[in-house]
This record gives sequence, structure tokens and C-alpha cells, in this order.
Amino acid sequence: MENKFTAVFEQVGEWWIGYVEELPGANTQGKTLEEARENLKEAVQLIIEANRELARRETVGKQVIREELLVAV
Repeated sequence: MENKFTAVFEQVGEWWIGYVEELPGANTQGKTLEEARENLKEAVQLIIEANRELARRETVGKQVIREELLVAV
């Protein structure tokens, strides 16, 4: 499943700094814009995977319902 996020990139000196508006903590840098883009994609994937794992651990032994939530913005 693909999700859309808003990536913001800013050139600071010789580096590109990037972050995702909707996902605090998803930020990165790269020597090129393309490198920053790829690094940011990886950061988002890792944050989402880590958050899902944390949520699963916190709900072990509890009755929970997991379902997709689609939100139009």
C-alpha cells in the first residue's frame, strides 16, 4: 500500500535537509537532493515499521481490532 506524505527539502550550504510535515521525527539530509529523497523514504519506512511493532507489543494479550483507516485530506 502506498501512502502520500508531504516532503519538504531545503538546501543548507552544500547539503539538502528533508523532513515530512505529517510525521514528526521523519527527517534526513543528503549531499544531493536525490540522496535526501531516498534517505527520507527510508526514514519514513523505518518509523512506521517501528511504530507498528511498538503498538503490537503494547497490545499483546489485549482484545484489539486492527483495521485500515482511510482519511481524505
